[in-house]
Amino acid sequence: MTLSSTPLWPAPTAAGPVDATVRLPGSKSVTNRALILAALGTAPSLIRRPLDARDTRLMAAALRVLGAEVAEEADGWRVTPATFASGGTVDCGLAGTVMRFVPPVAVLADGDVHLDGDEHARVRPMEVIISALKTLGADIDDADGQPGFLPLTVRGSGALPGGKVTIDASASSQFVSGLLLAGARYERGLTVLHDGKPIPSTPHIQMTVGMLRERGVEVDDTEPDTWRVLPGPIAGLDTVAEPDLSNAAPFLAAAMVTGGVVRVSGWPSATAQPGDQLRDLLNRMGARCELADGVLTVTGSAIHGIDADLHDVGELTPVIAAIAALADSPSHLRGIAHLRGHETDRLAGLAAEINGLGGDVTETDDGLTIHPRPLHGGVFASYDDHRMAQAGAVLGLAVPGVQVENIATTAKTLPEFPSMWAELLELERAA
Repeated sequence: MTLSSTPLWPAPTAAGPVDATVRLPGSKSVTNRALILAALGTAPSLIRRPLDARDTRLMAAALRVLGAEVAEEADGWRVTPATFASGGTVDCGLAGTVMRFVPPVAVLADGDVHLDGDEHARVRPMEVIISALKTLGADIDDADGQPGFLPLTVRGSGALPGGKVTIDASASSQFVSGLLLAGARYERGLTVLHDGKPIPSTPHIQMTVGMLRERGVEVDDTEPDTWRVLPGPIAGLDTVAEPDLSNAAPFLAAAMVTGGVVRVSGWPSATAQPGDQLRDLLNRMGARCELADGVLTVTGSAIHGIDADLHDVGELTPVIAAIAALADSPSHLRGIAHLRGHETDRLAGLAAEINGLGGDVTETDDGLTIHPRPLHGGVFASYDDHRMAQAGAVLGLAVPGVQVENIATTAKTLPEFPSMWAELLELERAA
């Protein structure tokens, strides 16, 4: 790939075992769903401890285009429901939640809503959402670029009939969640049927359903691959965004890679976040994981390879792959073919970048096979993908001379990542 013009970031190499406590900001998945539901609500909502990052600010800006007010207060973000009185232009950046969640809401606007995003956003699939909304009665024009992708224009008429639609959501659970979030505001409600290969990241759909029910929306998900949302009001809510457990991955990996201890505070005892599966995955790779009184403690020792189906936790793949490249035995990561359509082709990217450091990673039809080999320094391209950048940082802990391209891309979900990483390694104290 062609590297961006941003400076290379020398990934710090650990001088010894880390011993640190990390507090993470709110979950992007929870924050952006809460923003959507607050904009669709019948009364103002307060989102406490939201994630303040590029993806969530893009969502807030998109909802302001639709007439919502998102005000930053000392205790969180207060959202006044959208008026939908007119249209406008929405910048999706590279945020899948903005791309896939906003069009089902934009159909309620009284005017045209134009959506576009970063260059790579224009190759992320949108056809499922576009076709579904057309079936439900929406007028959408995607002829300005390649059909089925951004840019597109939703020609809102102030309402949508709704009803039943069958989709193939095997590329992303966001297609289901995006429709469900707005379904209660459609005249006949919404029934979504999935027809295709298994949906990836299904815990995110469970999160969506749970958040709808918290706001008084009736959702029936008793039949497999079928979701029914009854028409009705969406209540305003004072809610707290859980910590983003997926963003814990590189910090917990640091405990494993350095043979140290990392504690993450505020870990929920029960959650729909896929990141909670880190506890099982890291344990299987040789770590000791203990959750007590809201603190997850991970203690590292020898790193073992793993044979794991990551279909429901694909966002963890880059960091798991980095750990696996430093293990004492091979790993097989399966069920993640859908990662080829994420912020970048993560399977190709991981193979190219780890192999560029001397590794032995092979792409399979639905994943990666990783044979650990001694690694050396070099440039680790991020492809403007926050999870790729985090993987490069993890490798740098054990491999001197790793330089991560565009570490600033971590601002997508964790703006403080470089400073938190330095604090983890006590670099500022040492300086």
